[in-house]
Amino acid sequence: MASPISVTVERGGVVEARHTVHAVAVREDEVVEAAGNSGLVTFMRSVAKPLQALPLAGEEAGLPVEQLAIACASHDGLPEHLAAVQALLARSGSSEDELECGAESGSRARHNCSGKHAAMLLRAKRHGWPLPGYRLAGHPVQEEAALVVAEATGLEAGDIATAVDGCGVVTFAVSLRAMATAFARLARRELPGSEHVAAAMIARPELIGGPGAGDTAFMLASPGALAKRGAEGLLCISLADGTGVTIKVEDGANRAALPAAAVFLGIDELAEQPVFNSRGEHVGHVFPAR
Repeated sequence: MASPISVTVERGGVVEARHTVHAVAVREDEVVEAAGNSGLVTFMRSVAKPLQALPLAGEEAGLPVEQLAIACASHDGLPEHLAAVQALLARSGSSEDELECGAESGSRARHNCSGKHAAMLLRAKRHGWPLPGYRLAGHPVQEEAALVVAEATGLEAGDIATAVDGCGVVTFAVSLRAMATAFARLARRELPGSEHVAAAMIARPELIGGPGAGDTAFMLASPGALAKRGAEGLLCISLADGTGVTIKVEDGANRAALPAAAVFLGIDELAEQPVFNSRGEHVGHVFPAR
C-alpha cells in the first residue's frame, strides 16, 4: 500500500500547513489502488446524501432532475438552490417551517442540507409516516436510509455505528473502502434508484455544491462522473468506468480533498487550488506534493 498523500498550503512562498490524506479506489468490490489507510473508519456525513436519496428516486415518478439533485446536495444557498428546495417542499405540500435542519442566516431553506430534509419530508408524507422527528434514529425515514447504506456498502446495518450529523439526521461510520464500494455501485447503477440519482447529479452539478465546491468542480472537469463532498475533509467519487473513490483528509481540512483526489486520479487541472483572502485577492495555493 502506498503512503498517504501529502497536500501543502503555501502563502507568499512560505509553507503554512501540510495535510495527510488517505485515498482508496474500488472496482468490482476489489481495491484497485490505495494511498494510506483504506480501512480507516469515519462518518459518511454528507457523502451519504446520494444514497439517502435513492428510495425517493426509485419511487417518486416524474421527479424533476433539479429537485432530485438538490436532495443530494450540500448547496451554497444561491437563488437556484433555494428555488429547487422550495419546489421540492411544494411537491409534498410542506413548508420551510417543517424542515428540522436548523436555520442559516435566519432561513431553514438556506441551510446546506435543506434539500435532503425536504426530500425526507416528501418521503414521510408519501408513506404516511410521522412528520415531526423524521430526522431521528428509529423513524422509518432513517431506518430506510440505514438499510440503503448497508446494502450499498456491503455491510450489515447492525454493524454500522451511527451518530447525529451536523443537520440533525443520522450519520453512518464505515471504512473508506466501504464508502468507495458504495460509490462504485452507484457508478455501475446497481442500486435501486441509482440511474435517476446519477442522471440528476450529472445534469445539474452546479446544484450539488456551487461555485468553489470541490464536488461541483470535479463533476464539471470530469463529465459523466459523480462526486459528493462531506464534512471533515471527505470526498467520494463515482467514475464512468465503474470505479468508486474515497478521499479523506486526516485532520478534516476540506481544502485538501480536491487536490488529493486530483493527484490520486491523475487530473492535473484540479491539482492546484487557489487561496483567496476576504478581499478576493489570490494570496496562496493548495497543492499535492510532487
